[in-house]
Amino acid sequence: MSLFEDIRDGKEEANIIYKDEYITAFDDKYPEAPIHILIIPNKKITSMNDIEDSDELYLGKILLSASKIAKEKGIGDSGYRLITNSGKDGGQEINYLHFHLLGGVPIGRMVGLPKSSKKIMKELKK
Repeated sequence: MSLFEDIRDGKEEANIIYKDEYITAFDDKYPEAPIHILIIPNKKITSMNDIEDSDELYLGKILLSASKIAKEKGIGDSGYRLITNSGKDGGQEINYLHFHLLGGVPIGRMVGLPKSSKKIMKELKK
């Protein structure tokens, strides 16, 4: 069992923002912005690489809930970012598909690559 499965199943404490039969949304334990909410499907999906046609409803519910939560948190008009990471190079740390809803301050650049990746990019451009 993963941490997210434990939160989803009520075995691990978390501040649940929203929950229905398809998704669970909760405050991130280590927020990177004033509003940092994680949204997971209630069905265990490991990553974006593992989604199937039958997961369409879960993914749709995630997107709809992100919009609804952003509006409820007062960041719908000012803006927010919805992020998912897939795989090691994509920055995925927990093997359970999840989306980060971030807002409450200007989020900044779309991608901030680490120095090691910038070096690789520079080499590729040669």
